Formats: sequence, C-alpha cells, structure tokens
Amino acid sequence: MLFAHDTQCGLIAATALVNTEGDGREGLPDVAALDAHFAAYGWTGRHERTEAELHGVRELRPRLRRIWYADEDAAVSIVNGLLRSARALPQLIRHDDEPYHLHAVPRDAPLPTRMAVEAAMAFVDLIRAGELDRLRVCAYPGCGNVLIDLSRNRCRRFCDAGCGNRAAVGAYRARRAAEREP
Repeated sequence: MLFAHDTQCGLIAATALVNTEGDGREGLPDVAALDAHFAAYGWTGRHERTEAELHGVRELRPRLRRIWYADEDAAVSIVNGLLRSARALPQLIRHDDEPYHLHAVPRDAPLPTRMAVEAAMAFVDLIRAGELDRLRVCAYPGCGNVLIDLSRNRCRRFCDAGCGNRAAVGAYRARRAAEREP
C-alpha cells in the first residue's frame, strides 16, 4: 500500500467527484445522483439531500480540478485554502468498524465541507510524499477526465470511463487495417 487507507479513499473520491463534470456533461444532475455518489464512495455522516447541498458539492469540483494542473506551490495554496475555509482540526476517529483514521471536521459538518476537507487531507499526504506526479489527466485524446495513479510502477494512463479499452480497440483496429494494406 502506497498511502494510508483513508488517503487512498480520499484521493479516489476526489478524482471521481472531479470527473462528474466536464465536456458539457453533468454527472451530478440532481440530488438522486448525489445520493448515489455518496453511497458509492462510502461517505458517512450528515447528508441533507437538498438542492443547496448539491450546489455546494458542484462548486467544489473546479477547486479540486485545479490541483491536477497545479505545480507544488499552487497545489499547497489550494489545499491550505480548503483546510482554512473549513477551519479543519485533524483528529483520530474510529467509526463504522473502521480502524482509527483522520477526520478534520465533525461528521455533522455539511457534506461539501467534509468532501473538501477529506480531499484536502488526502492531497496533504500526496504532497508531503512528493507524489503529485501521480495526479494525471487521461491520455485518451479528447477525454479530459483526471485520474490518480496509485499503481506501484506508475503506469496508469487512462481514466475509469473506459478510455483504456477504447485505446486498445483503436490500436487493434489500426494494426488490422495495416495488415490488410497491400
């Protein structure tokens, strides 16, 4: 394991949240979609299921996306801003049969705040480890999704939206077409 479990979960959840927006698509069109995202990424605690909460989560995405394009100093500035605006106070917490891990805001804090702080705390570990280069943009032409490469050999190039399969199929078809050429 490269990072602590809660760090990996935070990085994966932040990546998925950022990828709910882009290229004219809205992956969180309504409260039901936010409910599904909440469940899929194991969020616990307060969840109001309101339009205001949905709006707050949507507003977080561009702030997080900027981290993928930032150099180290800019990433630190973004992360510190997220932590400062939430008045984060890290504490060890154990709940839901999970071992002790860090929470920096109470479980009853608003969901957008908890998402921002969980992501920021995960990025803190990434920055401290000198591993910001694990944040990447999908290599598939025109995709634009972001990814976190948690592989040991740092070889991940494609996002989770099927781009790796599309690239493999395209390469296969190109090879087949080249074989048929006279």
